[in-house]
Amino acid sequence: MTTRDSATGAAYALRDILPEETTTKDGRLVIGGRDVAELAAEYGTPVQIFDEVGMRRGIRRLIDGLAERWPNSEVLFASKSLPLVAMYALAASEGLSIDVAGEGELRLALAAGVDPARIHLHGNAKSDAEISLAVDSGVGTVIVDGPDDIRRLDRFVPEGRVQDVLIRVIPGVDAATHATMQTGGHDSKFGLLPEQAHALIEELRDHPRIHVEGVHLHIGSQILDETQFADAVRQLRQFEGLETYDVGGGLGVAYTLDDVPPTVDAYLDAIVEAAREVLPEGAKLLIEPGRSVVARAGVTAYRVSTVKETSKRFVAIDGGLADLVDIGYMDLRVSTLVAERADEEPDTTVQLVGRQCESGDVFMDDGRLHSPAIGDTVVAAATGAYSYTMTNNYNGALRPAVLFVANGVVRVAARRETYDEYLALHAPALGVDWSAAPERA
Repeated sequence: MTTRDSATGAAYALRDILPEETTTKDGRLVIGGRDVAELAAEYGTPVQIFDEVGMRRGIRRLIDGLAERWPNSEVLFASKSLPLVAMYALAASEGLSIDVAGEGELRLALAAGVDPARIHLHGNAKSDAEISLAVDSGVGTVIVDGPDDIRRLDRFVPEGRVQDVLIRVIPGVDAATHATMQTGGHDSKFGLLPEQAHALIEELRDHPRIHVEGVHLHIGSQILDETQFADAVRQLRQFEGLETYDVGGGLGVAYTLDDVPPTVDAYLDAIVEAAREVLPEGAKLLIEPGRSVVARAGVTAYRVSTVKETSKRFVAIDGGLADLVDIGYMDLRVSTLVAERADEEPDTTVQLVGRQCESGDVFMDDGRLHSPAIGDTVVAAATGAYSYTMTNNYNGALRPAVLFVANGVVRVAARRETYDEYLALHAPALGVDWSAAPERA
């Protein structure tokens, strides 16, 4: 069990949770060479800030670490964790292939210039449009979730072309994570039971346009016990003689000081040791990290808008469920600090809450901050994964800007949504007389 030092100073205490390229200057939080409070003032809040250098370093640890252990390997970025054109381009530039789940993510990846041959299309309910676009674009691999995917591919893959596929199997591993993030149990909506997968592989053995390259599995997300990944890999012993085995992603990260996730080395060791037990020598091994690539690299900066004391001391910030839905969806609690006084030891117990009209809009229960006051910049650490993905307009909130910072340089990956854009979807209703229901046509 890894322990963390209890040295003074908020930023120092959170050094394993904040981005790798985090420092302080004159007591203020600095990420990627830029003062976080100054960025919040310039770009508005909420704003998501990513440490680009640290993120690239983390990607290389995964790619190089897996290749050292299993040379015939490939690492895919699970892009649903941060679907930004900038992120697709960055991931591809560092050697990651791309995992997309749906037409929107596929279009973003293509717009970023990702080689279609290095894209894998996922999804348990793919549409005709998605399959057609994937085939027309030359997507390298389609993850088949069931027979309906095959029927669609049969219609859209033209004569003279061969589409590689992986068959998704249910490994029967109940991951020790939040129920909303479990994907590999016996009752999962994803994939096929092993006997069904075998039957489909046999059915497709002589198909002229669909080539079964191998199998795929995934047990869930935010998993802190590396032995569960090994357990899942061992379920593949029943699929002998295939070219490729994709064992998914799901490596967890630290959101609070109580979380102790596996190191990348421990995670890769567990997977590869199990793979050596059950997979054919020379087969290709794939993993699909997402959260572990982007979570720690990203923080979200907010402005304190209200401080009040009733039964508790409530500190309210100008974001919440609209930009970090997991605080309500999966009861996520995050680590926070005041950017202007990042070196100061927390001295105040607070209930840190968001501005959305839900009681579940809570960032910290009885958390600690240093003398929070209206106008302060509060930073929520390790919010780089799934936060932008699930941004929404609850209570009329606007989607935040996203910044990538490196060596003191800021690049805008996504600008802040405007109220004109928010209202644009309602344009058909403008100018209509809504005073009464229309007469029967």
